[in-house]
Amino acid sequence: MHLSALYRFPLKSAKAESLSRSPVDKLGLGGDRRWMLVDASGRFLSQRALPQMSQLSALYNAAGGLRLAAQGLPTLDVELPDAGAELRGVTVWSDTLRVPDAGDVAAAWVSRFLGKPTRLVHVPPERARRLGSAYGGDDDRVAFADGFPLLLIGEASLQDLSARVGRPLEMLRFRPNLVVQGAQAFAEDGWKRIRIGDVQFRVAAPCARCILTTIDPQTGQRSSDREPLTTLKTYRTQDGNVMFGQNLISDGAGEIEVGMPVTVLE
Repeated sequence: MHLSALYRFPLKSAKAESLSRSPVDKLGLGGDRRWMLVDASGRFLSQRALPQMSQLSALYNAAGGLRLAAQGLPTLDVELPDAGAELRGVTVWSDTLRVPDAGDVAAAWVSRFLGKPTRLVHVPPERARRLGSAYGGDDDRVAFADGFPLLLIGEASLQDLSARVGRPLEMLRFRPNLVVQGAQAFAEDGWKRIRIGDVQFRVAAPCARCILTTIDPQTGQRSSDREPLTTLKTYRTQDGNVMFGQNLISDGAGEIEVGMPVTVLE
């Protein structure tokens, strides 16, 4: 087994950035989901309600900030908020926290893109959320990802699902960070600990899937037949949720690279 793909999502619910290698720390891949869009009340925004976010490009620029790009809008480079930046109260599911706001210029750009008042915020490591005690230890943290720092999917699992749906499905519908080749379909369901290169990971919990998986990452359009959720519900339901992929927590820091062997430790 080996790592066949690496994906980073600098801005929560925006386009993926394909990587050949990446540092890993307690918050997952370096720079993954460290930025987020929120509404006027501070509630996080995502493709679930705003599928057009799938067409928003948000990549790290050379200065360590974020480069925003979308059709019909000028590219905007956003600097990392400095120590004196305004702190904004935001909500991610049931978590509330205060994080630096990226300023009015960035807010005007993302508001124009979405057509509603929107702010862009950033989470530095020291302000990251704690993981729930049921899954993580005292020092485990997550940035703006829904619940866990990392998501892993096996290529064979996607192939199994595609065969059942009757058409090829894009891996990026499921927004994984780590893709593994060489394992049997859904082998990851039985893993508890793995190693990629010199970095060890705990397999914390299966990933519950939502309407976001029905959005074509290339076009931003929802599938009229609600696939792949419709098929997943026939064979991947657990405790009332549809499961696909496994959430991971890093047990250390290091660097991982596409092509590295993946070893199941437990």
